[in-house]
Amino acid sequence: MKKLLTIAALTSCVFSTQAEVRINGFANFVGGMTSSEDSLYGYDDSLSFSEESLFAIQISGDVNDKMTATGQIVAKGTNDYDPEFEWAYLTYQATDNLSISAGRLRLPLFRYSSSKDVGYSYHWVNTPQSVYGVAFNNIEGFRFDYSNYAGDWEYAFQLTGGTINSSIDVTDLQGNPQPVELESNNSVVFTAEATYEWFKIRAVAGRGTTTFLPGSLEPSLELLPTNIADSLRMDEDTANFYGLGFEVDNFDWFVSGEITSIDIEESFSPKDTAYYLTAGVRTGKFTPSITHEVFDGEAEIRFLDQVAALPEDLSAPVGAAVTTIQQLFSTKYSLSTIGVRYDMSTNVALKADVSKYDDDIDESADATLVRFAVNYVF
Repeated sequence: MKKLLTIAALTSCVFSTQAEVRINGFANFVGGMTSSEDSLYGYDDSLSFSEESLFAIQISGDVNDKMTATGQIVAKGTNDYDPEFEWAYLTYQATDNLSISAGRLRLPLFRYSSSKDVGYSYHWVNTPQSVYGVAFNNIEGFRFDYSNYAGDWEYAFQLTGGTINSSIDVTDLQGNPQPVELESNNSVVFTAEATYEWFKIRAVAGRGTTTFLPGSLEPSLELLPTNIADSLRMDEDTANFYGLGFEVDNFDWFVSGEITSIDIEESFSPKDTAYYLTAGVRTGKFTPSITHEVFDGEAEIRFLDQVAALPEDLSAPVGAAVTTIQQLFSTKYSLSTIGVRYDMSTNVALKADVSKYDDDIDESADATLVRFAVNYVF
């Protein structure tokens, strides 16, 4: 925390010589535990406060009457609260309707992408992980934002491009998690959103040239015929992302949902489809809600046509290896959550929820998770 405040103070001093500085912040204090011997999202049957807790400061200042600099520093419990720059970018307000940003930006993949870390901005303890739990949240590049009105409709478009770099923990053949770097070059994401009074709809499409090479797979891949091993490797392969979301909100009650699809056909990775539906009511300071989410990343085994072309004495062992490698990344589950939010006072919310996780591939991974949170903004 001391590091975070020191960085904020130094940044404020640098900005203040030329412009007024605006400093805002937010924090999530989240605790949780699972039922006996279960584990989910890093929680187990011992009460933990580090998995989803964080503290952040956002600093912005006007460079001139057209340009604004923004930085967001986040300290997460999972990283021992070591502060990191989550965002760092410049925005040029070209017209009243068009702005251009460049730097380290949040990828606009989901409805709550820009406020995913701001727990106060939504009714859950955390956003649905089946949809939002991707490793590629930020991009280094540019973004065009355009918004306008057409009659009673408000609409907005975003075009984002650049390079994505991230790290993902992958379980190796021995069951041990190993960090692996993911890189997506020439990434482009287009988003369109339209709002009419109490109704909102949102669509997104993106693609990028992606490399993700788990070193733990290489010993197995090297034993396979070259053409099949090259097909399984995710080495500069095209990844496609599609999403669709909606919201109906008349203030007293709301219903919303999002569905996404991620597909990298020429690789070991299965096509992932995820969605959630959520509904709630607002009664005084309380907002009870229910959410159901599904993640379907069950592998449909690829490259069996290449295996079938091999000599008969090779096709069986190679086919078994090809199947095993792809099944390592196969995931399919559903999650149902009942929760409540209580707006205790201005800018402070208390939350609690209970989630039941059902794994369709490994029943021993089923779990029940209880969480509570204090979210605030300042």
